[in-house]
Amino acid sequence: MDTRQMIVIFSSLVLTQMTLGNIDEFDCVDIYKQPAFQHPLLKHHKIPEKFTSNESFDRKSKYKTTDQSCPKGTVAILRQRSETESLHLDTDDHFGHHFAVMDTYPDASIYRGAQADISIHNLTLQNNQLSRSQIWLENGPPGELNSIQVGWAVHPRLYGDSATRFTIYWTADGYKTTGCYNTNCPGFIIVTRNPSIGNIFKLSSVYGGDKTVIFTPHVYQDVFTPGWALKVDDEMIGYWPGELFTHLKNGASRVRFGGNTYISPDGISPPMGNGHFPLKDYQRSSSFLHVKLTNHRYQTIEAKTILRNADSRCFRLMDRRYTKENGKSFSYGGAGGRCGI
Repeated sequence: MDTRQMIVIFSSLVLTQMTLGNIDEFDCVDIYKQPAFQHPLLKHHKIPEKFTSNESFDRKSKYKTTDQSCPKGTVAILRQRSETESLHLDTDDHFGHHFAVMDTYPDASIYRGAQADISIHNLTLQNNQLSRSQIWLENGPPGELNSIQVGWAVHPRLYGDSATRFTIYWTADGYKTTGCYNTNCPGFIIVTRNPSIGNIFKLSSVYGGDKTVIFTPHVYQDVFTPGWALKVDDEMIGYWPGELFTHLKNGASRVRFGGNTYISPDGISPPMGNGHFPLKDYQRSSSFLHVKLTNHRYQTIEAKTILRNADSRCFRLMDRRYTKENGKSFSYGGAGGRCGI
C-alpha cells in the first residue's frame, strides 16, 4: 500500500515569516487534523501527553525558532511551494549519491537513540541537486529497510530555493511505497506550535569566522512505546509512531552521522558540508560535535566505536580525537564536482 498520497490541509490561520529573503507560510492546523492522521494505521492513534524524557508536549521551549507560534491545540505545517518532490533514494549503491559518514560497526548492537551538534552552512545548489548533513537511524534488510533521517538539507527541488532548512525523512520499506520528506505524506506527528519542520535556519557558520553555528537534533525511542521522538535544542518537535515501522520497533541496528549529496542530470555533485575539505581548524570545517548514541539499556554513551566512510574523491572525512570540549567529533565535506559513480 502506497502511503505517499496527496495531503490536503485546511487551516484558519497562516503564519508568514521572512528569513534571508525567503518568504515561508506555515498553516496552523488542528493537531489531530495534521497530515499524519491520514495514514490508515494512525486513524485511531492518540498523542501521549509525555514521552520517556517526561517532557510535556505542550511545554514552551526557550529555544524558539521564530517569534510566531500557532494557537494552543494546533501545530505549524510548512506550506509547500514546490509541487514536485524528488525522492532521491539514499542507499549506498544508488547511482548519483555520495556519502561521507561515520558508521556504527555492523555487529549485533541495538541502539535506542542518537544525537549530535551539527554545524550549519549555506550552500548554493542547482535545481535537481541535494546536499544534506544528518543522522540516520535504521534497521531491516534493504527491501524492508526502516529508516529515520534528521538534519539540515539544501534541496531546491523540494523547497523551491537553495536555503538551508531543518529537514526530516522516513521510510518503512526501503523507499518503495512508504515514506517522504517532512510531512509531505502521512507519518510524522508534529507536537510543537512553533514553525519547525522545513524551517530555514536564521544563522549559519562563516568560513574562518569566530563562531561555529550549530543545532542539536536528538532522536530517541520511547521506553514504553515503539515510537521515536525528535527533539531539537531541547524543544520537543514531534515523533514517528511505532505503528509506522516493522524493524525499528525493535531499535536501530545501524546509526550513521555525516553528509550526503545527489548529483544533477549533468553528473555534477553539489558541495557537501561547508563546501571545503575538512581542516584541523574547526572554524574552517563542517563538523559533528558531541556525537552520542543511546544503547539498548537507554543509556547515553559517546559514539567512540564507529567506522569512517568517504566514497568519493570529491569529499573527505576527518576523525578527531575525543576531547572534553567537543566530545566525540569529526569533520567532513568537499566542493563536489565530477566525483565518479
